[in-house]
Amino acid sequence: MGIKRMDLLLDNALIFDGRSPSLFSGWIGVEQGTIAAVEHRTTPPPAQAARRLDLQQRVLMPGLIDTHVHLGLDASPNPVGFITSLTPAELALRMAAHAAATLAAGVTTLRDLGCRGHVDLALRQVVQEGLLPGPRILCAGEMICMTGGHGWQFGLEVDGQDQVRRGVRRQLKAGADVIKFMATGGVCTKGVEPGQTQLTREEMAAGIETAHLAGRKTAAHAQSLQGTKNAVAAGIDSIEHGADLDPAALEAMLKNDVFLVPTLAAGASMIAGGTASGLEDFMVAKSQAHRSARLEGLAKAKAAGVKIAMGTDAGTPLNRHGHNVHELLELNQAGFTPLEALQAATVHAAELLGFKDCLGRIAPGCLADLLIVDGDPTLDLQVLGVQDRLLAVYQSGQLRSGRWFQTPGSDGL
Repeated sequence: MGIKRMDLLLDNALIFDGRSPSLFSGWIGVEQGTIAAVEHRTTPPPAQAARRLDLQQRVLMPGLIDTHVHLGLDASPNPVGFITSLTPAELALRMAAHAAATLAAGVTTLRDLGCRGHVDLALRQVVQEGLLPGPRILCAGEMICMTGGHGWQFGLEVDGQDQVRRGVRRQLKAGADVIKFMATGGVCTKGVEPGQTQLTREEMAAGIETAHLAGRKTAAHAQSLQGTKNAVAAGIDSIEHGADLDPAALEAMLKNDVFLVPTLAAGASMIAGGTASGLEDFMVAKSQAHRSARLEGLAKAKAAGVKIAMGTDAGTPLNRHGHNVHELLELNQAGFTPLEALQAATVHAAELLGFKDCLGRIAPGCLADLLIVDGDPTLDLQVLGVQDRLLAVYQSGQLRSGRWFQTPGSDGL
């Protein structure tokens, strides 16, 4: 049976479909922004297509998914000062630039886990309408934190179960896709320690129940064992950062299908930059002190079979937007194969976000979020960070970034 005409035909490709351990030579067809066909080269492609591109055996792979970013932070030594000093209009314009840089780096979907004043929701809207370039954005709105807790400068300060419920409802009313809770202290807030528990299990349970009743997923900033245990017992969907994970915590995460988003690039960036970059002493000291616990927790989680999704925490100090591949390289250094790191940024990330049937893979029925790469990232992740080797970024079948140009019947170099 013949295959009908396609809107876009990407032929003669080496395909990484997100799941298979090895590349295969073939082609894909796209119709109305969705992958309609994926075939090996032994199956002839359709004779006609509105646009046809010969990839010349370059790699075709799913767009990357970053499950933890802060578009409202600028990766300066003082990103909290940045986000709190700008007017909403100024912040929105800067965030739009951050989103465009992220898309150009091959990230076609992201989850923004905390912004001031719901500016992230406004940016999500204009990107959805096609008025500005950017990844597909899921928003948390304002982070839910205790009074004076980590992130209070641009989060929503609440205390007690009733206030937490009301805070979650405020985010839902604004249109949040996901709700984020601050279970522990963190690195960038002066006067608190990452190991401190903050929101209690009971407070988070009230908020998580409220979010789940509305059909929203939840995430918890947790940088200590007890904070992680509190969040998992409360019903959280993902642990952001993680540290000091013990067998009981890992067993609970597995039992409750809780993901880990390790965000190694955040601490690595601050340690590499040091105080010479303008960072305050306390940030560098806390990053250094908790690095080994983060790596050990990740290794234990991986060995136990906990699902791990890629998240960069981009926007935190020296952790630049558009350099999202840094997290993949950190995962590789931490013992992940390139394939495992890529799957954290594709199939596993899509599952965490609730999009396992339509994102993170090259398969019929999935959205055509695609990267064309000159080199094999399943062998060398660094090719994704070289501008001249990330040749094209497609989002829902539309060319968003890259150096491919269109001719009447085809695309080409």
